[in-house]
Amino acid sequence: MAQSRKSLLQWASDRRGVRRWKRAAQAVHGMRISQLRSERARARKLRYWLNELISVADNRLALPMIGSNTFSKPHGTDWAWRPALWREPLPVPGMSSVQSKSTLGREVTLFHDCQHSELTLRQLRNQREADLAPFGLRMDVFSFDGSFLSLVLNLPPEAVQGLTRRHLLRMDTIVEMEKPLEIFARLNIKHGPNTEQIVRELPLHSDEIMVEFDLAYSNLNEKRIERAWIDLIFENPQMSQVVLRDLTFSRRPRAEF
Repeated sequence: MAQSRKSLLQWASDRRGVRRWKRAAQAVHGMRISQLRSERARARKLRYWLNELISVADNRLALPMIGSNTFSKPHGTDWAWRPALWREPLPVPGMSSVQSKSTLGREVTLFHDCQHSELTLRQLRNQREADLAPFGLRMDVFSFDGSFLSLVLNLPPEAVQGLTRRHLLRMDTIVEMEKPLEIFARLNIKHGPNTEQIVRELPLHSDEIMVEFDLAYSNLNEKRIERAWIDLIFENPQMSQVVLRDLTFSRRPRAEF
């Protein structure tokens, strides 16, 4: 009730303000010079704050909405997902001198075998018109004395519920790089004591950076599937910066012929 009364009073106050400036604009041609100077000064001060509000509002409203899970999905998709790191702000947005097995958010873990880590990870707010994901992930690698570097992303339980060898699992991403780099995606599915692995190289020179994992060519035991995860493997990453502007997954049954 109190909130409703406050809103009503605010609405009435706004109406009075609009009427006041409407009357001033209509009377401006007959004003005395002294009054005209005063009204112009007040109007300029008001215009400054109005322009400030409009500018900030336009910028914020142009950004992808936080929490958005909107992205293009193939026909027949029965599961789709954008990880939380690309949807929601993290309590700790970044790390430096990142040690192996460090986690960023709930789903992403960095693995490497460097003796001295000169790696940083940071969540970024996407601001480009083309971006659908609210956030991106930037990785900076300076000196690199290790033999491997990978980001491991745990897929949610829904990804493997009802999963069969008839399924295609698709990964789409938007990648920005400072220099040419090879990135591989490895799907891992644990089924019983075994882990099925399928590796695909990301087509980084294509307009659409997408890979599909066709489970028909795997030895997957459908009845014993426990969990799945993705490794993003970076080859020769020293002195490079990689920004993953978006990362999404979808699953669909392959067409019957």
